[in-house]
Amino acid sequence: MIAMNTSASIAPVLAAQPANDGTLRVRLAGDWLERKAMPSASAVQQELVKGGVKAMQFDAHELGRWDSALMVRILALHDACAQAGVEFRAESLPEGLAKLVALSQAVPEKKDAARKEVTNSFLERVGESGLEAWTGGRAMLDFLGESAVSLFKLARGQAQCRWRDIMEVVEACGPRALGIVALINFLVGLILAFVGANELAKFDASIYTADLVAVASVREMGCIMTGIILCGRTGAAFAAQLGTMKVNQEIEAFQTFGIAPFEFLVLPRIIALLLMMPLLVIFADLISIAGGFVVATLTLDVSSQVYLSRTVESIKLTSFLLGICKGSFFGGIVALTGCLRGMQCGTNAAAVGLATTSAVVTGITLIIAADGLFAVVCSVLGI
Repeated sequence: MIAMNTSASIAPVLAAQPANDGTLRVRLAGDWLERKAMPSASAVQQELVKGGVKAMQFDAHELGRWDSALMVRILALHDACAQAGVEFRAESLPEGLAKLVALSQAVPEKKDAARKEVTNSFLERVGESGLEAWTGGRAMLDFLGESAVSLFKLARGQAQCRWRDIMEVVEACGPRALGIVALINFLVGLILAFVGANELAKFDASIYTADLVAVASVREMGCIMTGIILCGRTGAAFAAQLGTMKVNQEIEAFQTFGIAPFEFLVLPRIIALLLMMPLLVIFADLISIAGGFVVATLTLDVSSQVYLSRTVESIKLTSFLLGICKGSFFGGIVALTGCLRGMQCGTNAAAVGLATTSAVVTGITLIIAADGLFAVVCSVLGI
């Protein structure tokens, strides 16, 4: 930092020399450049702790080159003097070092500048969680109400919504999702058939594997697995698309031009999922039954004609319509949660990822909860 001479490097020295008049002299010598060889200030601090010292001054006649390492030692000694109530005299230090010491003490450290971690009490955390849940529920209800109003305006032909946009979203969340829907539901059908066959074989009732796969697929697994797949695929895409538009201020641009963002962006996505989910559920049911058919005919020695006849006999119209109804309801949940989190997205890149994650988690949670509610209602009604 400052170099006073160009001689060869000399080992640094920091020594305490107490005097009879209560003055503690600190001898500084050598070159303070080698960080690994810096002397400790413990000897000086020990003299201050002993007491009897009224002032500290420096003897820097033999001081050579120095940098910020010496400055750190000087400031440490200054703090030690302040704690011990000893006068700190910096006049005998080199001019540059004395100015730096004065500059460091010119503005005192703010007591509230450092970040402090505040831990809220249990009741405060419970209250904050309750307020967050209330705010989130209210936002969801507001969003649901706005969706109903927009659908009503669409039915009257007054919504700012283009059917071309709806068809594009239909293609994205319908035909393009057939592959992953087919794969997952085929594996689910295989699993149901294997598990059912192993258990029913204990009672010599392997033929009823067809009934198990058909009823489970049509009533529960087809609609719920399709809903979860679309939540992770389409719901996340909705949140990411709308969130990115929010970050790029495109939604504000729509409002500036007098275009309702909800009707132009959210409504096509809701309609598309409401239209495609029943068809995807029917497709998922057929694929899941096909998975059970493969297991039954290849491993259980059940003829294809017997399996298909048992499947047709076990499926009731009420179960079939129930699965389609549940699938449509789950599609509405996926669309609402994905669009809601996208519209609530912040204004930075990290917020898009958070909105996408929140959309998937919220959507899957609501689907599982709604399926449980459907099960209770169906049990009460005897469906």
